[in-house]
Amino acid sequence: MKLFRYINITLIICLSASCNKTSIPRPYGYFRVDLPQHTYRMIDTLNLPYRFDLPGNAVLTSRISKGDEYWIDITYPKLNATIYCSYKPVKGDLPDLLEDTRKIVYKHSVRADGIGEKVFDNPEKNVHGILYDLAGNTASQVQFILTDSTKNFFRGALYFNNVPNKDSIAPMSNYIREDILRIMESFEWKRNIK
Repeated sequence: MKLFRYINITLIICLSASCNKTSIPRPYGYFRVDLPQHTYRMIDTLNLPYRFDLPGNAVLTSRISKGDEYWIDITYPKLNATIYCSYKPVKGDLPDLLEDTRKIVYKHSVRADGIGEKVFDNPEKNVHGILYDLAGNTASQVQFILTDSTKNFFRGALYFNNVPNKDSIAPMSNYIREDILRIMESFEWKRNIK
C-alpha cells in the first residue's frame, strides 16, 4: 500500500511540474501561392503609340477617359494586383513629368523601408527609364517610367488590392517585378500613330 502511495505522489509531482512549460508564440502563416511559369505575348493590335510583351496570365484593359486615350491597366486577376499605366506625349515638359513621377514615388517614403532606383537604357529602341523598387509596407512595391526624351512618356505602378504586408505579398511582388522587367526590355515606340 505504501508503494502505491509513493507512486501516486511521484506521479502527481511529475504531472504538476510538466504543466509549468511556457508557451511560445508562433509566427503568422500565409497561404502558399503557386505562381505559374512566365509566358509572354507581344501586344500590337491596339491603337497605342507603344508595344511590349504582355505577361500571359495578365489581362490588358484600356482606360479611355478625357485626354487619357492611351492609358491601360495590366491586371493579374489571380494575384489581386494591377499595374496602372499612363501615357503622356512630351510637349517640352519632360522635366515636369519626371519631377511629378519622382514626387509620386517618394510620397511612399513615409511607409517605405527604402526606395531603390535602377536606370534602364535601350538605345537601339530609343527607350530610357527608371525602375523604382519600394521596400516595406508601401501601397506600391514597384514603379517605373519609360521615355524617348522627346515625344513619349510612359509610367507604370504596381498596386495590390489589399492591405500592404511586405511578408505576405513578397513572392507575388517579386513575380510581377520580373514581368515589369520584361515589359521594360521589350518596350518599343511605334512610329506611325495618328
